[in-house]
Amino acid sequence: MIILNGILNSQAQEKPNIVLFLVDDMGWQDTSVPFASGQTILKQKYHTPNMQRLAEQGMKFTNAYATPVCSPTRVSLMTGLNAAHHKVTNWTLKKNQLVDEKDSILTPPHWNVNGMSPVDSIPRTVYATPLPTLLKKQGYFTIHIGKAHFGAIDTPAENPLNIGFDVNVGGHAAGSPSTYLGEKNYGNAKGQYSPPWGVPNLEEFHGTKVFLTEALTQKAIDALSQPIQEKKPFFLYMSHYAVHVPLDKDDRFLQKYLEKGLDAEEAKYAALVEGMDKSLGDIMDFLEKKNLEENTVIIFMSDNGGLALSPPRGGEAFTQNLPLKSGKGSLYEGGIRVPMIVKWPNLIEPKSESSQYIMIEDFFPTILEISGLKNYKSVQEIDGISFFPLLKNSALKNDYRKLIWHFPHKWIPTDAPGINYKSAIRQGDWKLIYDMKSEKKELYNLKKDIGEENDLSQEYPETVNHLSQLLGEQLEKWNSQMPFNKIKNKVVPYPHQVLND
Repeated sequence: MIILNGILNSQAQEKPNIVLFLVDDMGWQDTSVPFASGQTILKQKYHTPNMQRLAEQGMKFTNAYATPVCSPTRVSLMTGLNAAHHKVTNWTLKKNQLVDEKDSILTPPHWNVNGMSPVDSIPRTVYATPLPTLLKKQGYFTIHIGKAHFGAIDTPAENPLNIGFDVNVGGHAAGSPSTYLGEKNYGNAKGQYSPPWGVPNLEEFHGTKVFLTEALTQKAIDALSQPIQEKKPFFLYMSHYAVHVPLDKDDRFLQKYLEKGLDAEEAKYAALVEGMDKSLGDIMDFLEKKNLEENTVIIFMSDNGGLALSPPRGGEAFTQNLPLKSGKGSLYEGGIRVPMIVKWPNLIEPKSESSQYIMIEDFFPTILEISGLKNYKSVQEIDGISFFPLLKNSALKNDYRKLIWHFPHKWIPTDAPGINYKSAIRQGDWKLIYDMKSEKKELYNLKKDIGEENDLSQEYPETVNHLSQLLGEQLEKWNSQMPFNKIKNKVVPYPHQVLND
């Protein structure tokens, strides 16, 4: 057992409520909140008044990171482990079945295709003590609304109730809905659940015109009535399917974006974003109405960068996240840098901003520290570092910390920018990307070159070697699995085992 310590302000009188508002596939700039310095085209494109409201009342994190695709992020969130450590390095769905695309040179490693597990008897899972289980022991009423995507079909973590949630609405093994439309029963036969793509537990809305984002929001507010009545602190994990494809029409917001001149697909995407933002506002309004605002922490985050494939997005492929390069599935900034805002009245200074880089596994120890849990036991050794101190002092900086990404997979059939078979590390302003197929490395200074346009690997060989050593040694320590090179008939070496040209 690993025993960890978290320290909460000793003056706290009662446990705060915690709302974790997670958006699916939302890019760093898919919002009218300015996460980039200066005015950008994307900031003018989207309308998210409630994200603006949250940022006005809380702290904006401009260097927040997740993994390039969904399940790895969600497992890191629930376990406190880096994806290279827990080895759920790609998205999951069916038990023991790979989702990797075929490649002529590399084959994927033996990764944890079945996701996470609260028990140690499930093959190809990471066995871990889940976050909601610990919060439940701390006296929290735990609510899961929306997308789960923690474990494969017919494994325990398929159902959020098995990892410590008291309530589950909408969460199952699949990572996207087949449709957001109530008229189409959210992908189900009317009145019943139709796996794998039908969204469960929403039969009361079947045949209606209630958009999925709105239905989930209503169920979240309904679920809060029990802990409020029982005067128990609550953890609401509001995990939206939006803004993941399919780009269904949300008629509440669509017309305004068509009138702005967006093409049909981008207008539908912008409407999905605004529908998500309305959900955030509805929850904030409810908390204010119930006089819970002062004792509730709201954490807003996305699970990976914005989708940049065209189709289904409109416009030229891999331009949707500019000035960030590429998008979802990539280890360039467009695939991993995400919007993040935290509000905690009486602790966080309103309108504050932190430029310290943080990672998704940091949420596990931070949320436990927010809950006041001083001593807890987990079967896993936590990789995340609590960002609780940043909430009190946004000026804190740590440029020595290293962030690690590991994606030994082929996500889409073609080798697009930064996508497929990559590992990466960030330390300070420097970022190194390792291409497992070519065994080449790229080096960028993110402070000077946020768009990763200028590869500095030839100019700074010592920095390349230093970061390669740090990345390779960490992957080796975690026994992170590497793909197999069919041409060379050997496993791809770790980055520190490859000499820089």
